[in-house]
Amino acid sequence: MNNSTKKAICILSGGMDSTLASYIAKNDGYEIIAVHFNYGQRTQDRELKAFRDICEDLKILEKYEIDIPFFTQIGASALTDKTIDVPTNGIEAGVPITYVPFRNGIFLSITAAIAEKEGASAMYIGVVQEDSSGYPDCTDEFIDKMKKAINQGTKEDTHIDIITPLVHLTKAQIVQEAIKLNVPLEHTWSCYKEENEACGVCDSCRLRLNGFKIAGLKDPISYRVL
Repeated sequence: MNNSTKKAICILSGGMDSTLASYIAKNDGYEIIAVHFNYGQRTQDRELKAFRDICEDLKILEKYEIDIPFFTQIGASALTDKTIDVPTNGIEAGVPITYVPFRNGIFLSITAAIAEKEGASAMYIGVVQEDSSGYPDCTDEFIDKMKKAINQGTKEDTHIDIITPLVHLTKAQIVQEAIKLNVPLEHTWSCYKEENEACGVCDSCRLRLNGFKIAGLKDPISYRVL
């Protein structure tokens, strides 16, 4: 398989991290197939718009929009259960209530099925271990074990690498890398709470804004609170 035909499946939420990971995949010479999950999250419609905009920016011809509504039945997360408030008082120690149980494990499993069907040799996911909200499914160890399970549970001639180019970067480094690769950050969406204007106070907004601040740059999206 030569560089012009190698395929990667990019899990693309429409957020800053997954978008940069997708641009890195393109820069690495892969033909990108994008996958997006509608899982009943509060900002589902806005994230889907971001995904479609970024696919257009990247000129991605093949994409999957997968509906997995059972996350709302499971609940237990402020992102999928509207009776639980999204925290807005700042990032605290421990696993926050915005953690969606085993979300990345489920995303990776579905993406692996797509990768096997498409004959892809890589899957890109924009997990961040160093500067995240403390999610247990964003670590090197978790990704490595998922990779082993996926390759064990697929056909013998299927060999899939899970690539996590951002896992040890800070948000400021992510912003800087995105600028270097001309990533259209104005099309990305990170807010956990709002779909029209980012709230500026949820954990995801705080991490993003702090990244821009440390990088010495202005975030191109608008916020209700700064």
